[in-house]
Amino acid sequence: MSNNDFDSKTERMDGDHVFAFACSAELPCFTKCCRDVAIILTPYDVLRLKNNLRITSEQFLEKYAIIVPRQNRLIPMVALKMNGSNKECPFVAKEGCTVYQDRPWPCRVFPLDMNDDGTFRTTADPSLCKGLKNERKQRISDWLIEQGVPVYDEMNVLFSKITSQLLSQELDIDNPQISKMTFMALYNLDKFKKFIFESTFMDRFDIDTARIEKLKRNDLELLKFAFEWISFGLFGEKTLSIKD
Repeated sequence: MSNNDFDSKTERMDGDHVFAFACSAELPCFTKCCRDVAIILTPYDVLRLKNNLRITSEQFLEKYAIIVPRQNRLIPMVALKMNGSNKECPFVAKEGCTVYQDRPWPCRVFPLDMNDDGTFRTTADPSLCKGLKNERKQRISDWLIEQGVPVYDEMNVLFSKITSQLLSQELDIDNPQISKMTFMALYNLDKFKKFIFESTFMDRFDIDTARIEKLKRNDLELLKFAFEWISFGLFGEKTLSIKD
């Protein structure tokens, strides 16, 4: 059965649906799902991973990411770079995922994925994923909380707001500098931090002292601020205030 055939037959499930799944090192398929797959990274995924590895955003992008420009799209696609020899995730070891606490959203929700209408579907083939045969059952909503998904969902909504607006408004942006600045704010937070604190940026915007301190110390707050800055600059939303 092809993946398309399997996907077309999967059930649409809401958050109250009860399903069975549990993964462990004892299963014969352990970590096989981490091989030869496309893992698209969101800005929040990159934030969590680069902090886990204790490297800069730029170092992470250079070593672990593939940046794919998309025609007529301001924001390129960022994918995790798999190992060349076996197409396995670079963070997988014999004992399992070495960045498990900060694994990307697609890995976090596996074996589920979300449909456009907010329902869920199973993406793993039951004949290959033995975790789906586990007797442990729970509601999808409870399982997602257990997996730490809510904060990822919150940040993905903010990111999707920008990408969806770019698609719907069809902005005619031919200045490559705008594309570079947008990508920097989303995926290169360390560089974005230098930009806002080592330029005249703070002299132009009215930002209260408490928030400035948060931006200096907290990458999550910095990413939220980046979303606001992009919405202000690209769409003219009143997310920021300019000083008199």
